[in-house]
Amino acid sequence: MKLATYTAQGQTRTGIVVGDMIIDSGVPGTMVDLIRNWNSLKPGLDAKAATGGGVPLSSVRLEAPVQRPGKIFAIGLNYADHIAESKMETPQRQVWFTKAQTSVNGPYDDIEIAKGTMTNDYEVELVAIIGKGGKHIGADAASDAIFGYCVGNDVTERMWQHGGPQWSLGKSFDTHAPMGPWIVTADEVGDPHNLSLRCFVNGEKRQQSNTKHLVFNIWSQIEHLSVGMTLEPGDCLFTGTPGGVGAAMDPRQFLQSGDIVRCEIDGLGHIEGTMVSEA
Repeated sequence: MKLATYTAQGQTRTGIVVGDMIIDSGVPGTMVDLIRNWNSLKPGLDAKAATGGGVPLSSVRLEAPVQRPGKIFAIGLNYADHIAESKMETPQRQVWFTKAQTSVNGPYDDIEIAKGTMTNDYEVELVAIIGKGGKHIGADAASDAIFGYCVGNDVTERMWQHGGPQWSLGKSFDTHAPMGPWIVTADEVGDPHNLSLRCFVNGEKRQQSNTKHLVFNIWSQIEHLSVGMTLEPGDCLFTGTPGGVGAAMDPRQFLQSGDIVRCEIDGLGHIEGTMVSEA
């Protein structure tokens, strides 16, 4: 099932995407509420999807599926080609950083270049959305903790990223976590470790890989993070980006105002944002 957060006639609600239509879920609250109560809600949502109806997707504004995740974590250096272009060693332990809640952005919204910055970069990533979650989740049980997946762009301000020993500031600028266009539930995705992903800038392909090349797969990511914290419904995990980022090109090619960045993953759809200078 494809589940989206959308705004129509001034109201934001959750809906089921079927083809080019979106059907109001009828579930009060946010996507996090829907995820938290999924087991009891699923039969009714299945019936709604089968009945059809709704309104055209083109008539609504799609928002980030989870607009205010409790936690956003992202793993760095998790594809061999990206590690090589970064001129770094393959990490022996997982390298994680956070992205602020205020970095969340809609799938087709503009992406801001903050005042005084000039080294904005793109990173296409598969995003895993936590379902029932938990703590001390073994790798063999990790798939049961995930609700679904969507497309993400871990937009990064490189000078701020590397301006200190930790990366979170350079990863957390406003609008720098576009996600969507919807969540595809885990049962529909199947194996998340065999999904092709790509990123284009102004129509030029910059990144292309497959999640089978993850250094630390998603199950090991869940196991690692849940040792120290409880993963909760709606938490978002950016699972790593492949090679081809602008910072590694010769010469470097950072994003400029007017550039259009499109990220896509097979079976999940695409997101696309225009870079704009902060007002």
